Amino acid sequence: MRIGSLALTDFDAIFRAFTRAFADYEMQLSEEQLRRMLRRRGFAPELSFAAFDGDEIVSFTLNGIGRYGDVLTAYDTGTGTLPNARGRGLATEIFEHSIPFLRQAGVRQYLLEVLQHNERAVSVYRRLGFEVTREFNYSIRPGAEVVVGDGTWTVEPIGIEQIEPAFRDFRPSWQNSVEAIVRAADDFIFRGVFVDGSLVGYCVFEPAAGDVTQLAVAPAFRRRGIATSLLGHVLAENRSGVVRVVNTDVSCASMNGFLAARGLGVTGKQFEMVKMILP
Repeated sequence: MRIGSLALTDFDAIFRAFTRAFADYEMQLSEEQLRRMLRRRGFAPELSFAAFDGDEIVSFTLNGIGRYGDVLTAYDTGTGTLPNARGRGLATEIFEHSIPFLRQAGVRQYLLEVLQHNERAVSVYRRLGFEVTREFNYSIRPGAEVVVGDGTWTVEPIGIEQIEPAFRDFRPSWQNSVEAIVRAADDFIFRGVFVDGSLVGYCVFEPAAGDVTQLAVAPAFRRRGIATSLLGHVLAENRSGVVRVVNTDVSCASMNGFLAARGLGVTGKQFEMVKMILP
């Protein structure tokens, strides 16, 4: 067994390992879905690592690299171990092996999200020095269960450069950040509502995944049906059987209340956790 980077590993081998590691999960990713996910999350194969048994990947961590809170950050975009290799602590070994390489590359923090009910994983991350920074809700619902209502506002296409951070009540998570959207801009549609020529609300949506990535309305224009109009409009272009709203800050009562009213109540919760990497 050896641990090494994925710099020279072809995507097919990564996809096979990913599929086998998560075979018991309810949701499965196709090859194209995995490619989209990794592109959006900034996957850097040269700073991602795996345990190899011969030429076979038996455990892996796929790292995204980018800036988060203006700090160069490594983001755990997928950690998995094949069933026949579990119980050996390989994921921990891979993580510890990666730290010197990340530090040398200038990375100063490691970021991840973990399901709150996965108490074993949370405990492992705490032992590795991670601290909880935020709590997130997520909602994944069949499209038929989402109540879109009768939106009365005119919704228009906008450009990615028109996304307005000042409309948001909380900082988006890694995968929902503007940086992530820019990495995979062709996968999204961008829609806005204007009043007297000024943008007052917008939505960023990924039709192939049914993912509501960002949805925000200027504070002065809330409770007028703008968010409802935006959501109904983008969901008309949904090519997935589900609607996903992932990583809504639990402290954001306005967004969580709106989603619950639309049939997108909380499916589960995650911790955002960070470990600092000192120079």
